[in-house]
Amino acid sequence: MKHCDFSTGKVSMLRLGGGLDNGRRVRRGKMDDWKYIFLEQEGPVAQLAEDLDQQPIPIARPASPNVQRERDPNAGLNKKPNTEWESSIALQAVVPSASPAAKNDACDPNNPRVFHMFWTGPFTDKPYLALMSYLFSQNTGIHLLANETGPSVCRPQFWLWINPGPAASVPNPSAVHDMYEQLKTSPWAAPFLHPRFKDIIQFKLWNTTEQLDGVPELKDEWRALSGSLFNSGGQVISVPEEKIKAVESGAGGNSTSTKEDDMLNRTGSKSLSSYDRLSVILSDMARFVLCHRFGGIYLDADTIFLRDWEELWGWKGAFAYRWSRLENYNTAVLRMNKNSALGTFLFRTALKNGLDFHPMTVTKYMADAHLEGLLLRLPDALFDSAWLNTEYFQRERPPQPYFTEFADLFDTPPQNSAAPQALGFEGFFRGAYSYHFHNFWWKPFDPSRNWPDLGPRFIAGERAARHALTTSSPPSPTDAGEAEVDKEDEDSVTDDKRDLDWSAVLKRTFESYIRGERPNMYGEWIHW
Repeated sequence: MKHCDFSTGKVSMLRLGGGLDNGRRVRRGKMDDWKYIFLEQEGPVAQLAEDLDQQPIPIARPASPNVQRERDPNAGLNKKPNTEWESSIALQAVVPSASPAAKNDACDPNNPRVFHMFWTGPFTDKPYLALMSYLFSQNTGIHLLANETGPSVCRPQFWLWINPGPAASVPNPSAVHDMYEQLKTSPWAAPFLHPRFKDIIQFKLWNTTEQLDGVPELKDEWRALSGSLFNSGGQVISVPEEKIKAVESGAGGNSTSTKEDDMLNRTGSKSLSSYDRLSVILSDMARFVLCHRFGGIYLDADTIFLRDWEELWGWKGAFAYRWSRLENYNTAVLRMNKNSALGTFLFRTALKNGLDFHPMTVTKYMADAHLEGLLLRLPDALFDSAWLNTEYFQRERPPQPYFTEFADLFDTPPQNSAAPQALGFEGFFRGAYSYHFHNFWWKPFDPSRNWPDLGPRFIAGERAARHALTTSSPPSPTDAGEAEVDKEDEDSVTDDKRDLDWSAVLKRTFESYIRGERPNMYGEWIHW
C-alpha cells in the first residue's frame, strides 16, 4: 500500500511485483520489498507466526475483572430527534476460512468469482470493449477446446445486467424475451451469444423492484421512499408515479415534453448535454445490491481490464478504491461478500438517509461508524492510473502513457500520437488491473472502424454495423455461422487513420485475439 500512495509516486512496483516484466526485467537488486502477491497455506496463523520466530500479537487485552462494563449497547450515543433506535439485527454466521489446498472444489461458493456490470439502453461499443478486454486478460479458459481439460482452477464469470428502458420505468412482462431479441440483433452484442462464451458471459435483466425486494434489509421499507429513489449526495430527483406511468407507456417522449421529462426518458448518455443522470444514480445503488445479493466484484461500464484479477480474488475482504487525491471511496470498482455484515450496515444506514449510495456519502457512513477498516480503500493506481494526472497531481513522475485529460484515450495528443502503435497494449498503464476512462459514452473507440471487427466467424455483425453507418435500416446479424468476406467489406490501409489513438489500438488488439491472429496477454491462443 505504501508504494502506491500518490504522495510517494511509486507505482512501478505493480508491474514488477505482479511478474508482468518477466523476460524484460531491467531492475536489479533485492526486490522483496516490492512483492505483494502471496500464496495461502494450510495451518493456523499461530503456526505461521512461530515459523517467523515471533509470537502473534493479541488482538485485544483482556479486561480486568474489577471493571464494570455498561450493559446497554446504546450507552453514550445521542439519538436524533423523532427517530427510533434500530431494532436488533440477526447477522448470518461467520463463514469459516479455509485455504485453497483444503478445498475439494476449485471454486468457493462463499466467494464467487463473478464480475458485475450495469448497463442501460442499446448495446454499444462500450460494454463490447469491456467484455473483449475481459476475454483477453482473464483466466476464462476459452483457449481450450471443448474436449480439452485444463488445470483445476476457478474460472470467473461476467454478469452484464441490462436495464432495457429508462431508469424510472418498470420492465414489461416480456422484458427478458425482448432483451435477448435486441441482443441478437445488435452487432456489438451478438458475438457474445456464441456457445463458446456461454459459461463465462451471462446477460441478465435488471428489475429495480425485484432487486430491492431481494435485499432483506430493504424489502419491507424501501417503498416508502419510492418517490425519492433517485438520491445522489443528498440531491433528490423526484419521480412522481404518474411520470413513471408516462415513461412506461412512452408518453414522456412527445414533442411537448419538458427537460425533466426528457431526463426521465433517457436510456444512456448520448452526449454531454443529454447525460443520463438517473441511470447513473441507479447504478450507484445497483452495485451494492448486486454485491450484497450475489457476491463478487462490481465494475463501472467505462472500465477496461488490463490484467488478470487472480490476486484480487484471493483477498476475501471488501474493497473499493481511493477517490484521486481525496481520502474518499470511489466505488467504480467494488468488492463485497454475499450477505455480509458490512452490507447490512450500509443498507440500513442508507435507508435512514434516503437510499443515498453516492461514493462520498458512503465514505461518510463508514467514517461516522468508524468502520473504514471493513472496506479497504485501495490506491487509485490499481484501477484509475490517470486520475491524479488529470487533476494536476503527480505530473513530475507520471504513469505511462501520460494522460492530462481522460479524453486523451480517444484523442491522443499529436506530440504523443506515435506512442499507441509503437508501444501497444503492453505499454498501456502496465501493472494496473484496469483502466477507468470516466464516461465519454458518445465517443467511439475506433472511428475509422466503428464496428466489431472479429473476422469471418462473426461477419454478419460486422456487415450490419457497417451498413448502419450508411443506411437507416441495417440488416440484423442473425447468422452466427462462418461466411466469406465480400469485396465490398475489404478495406485499404490508406483509408485508415495514420496515427491510431490509444482507444483504437486497444480495441484492435482485443479483436485480433478473437480472430486468432495473436495470443491473449498471457500467451494463450484461441482455437476455433
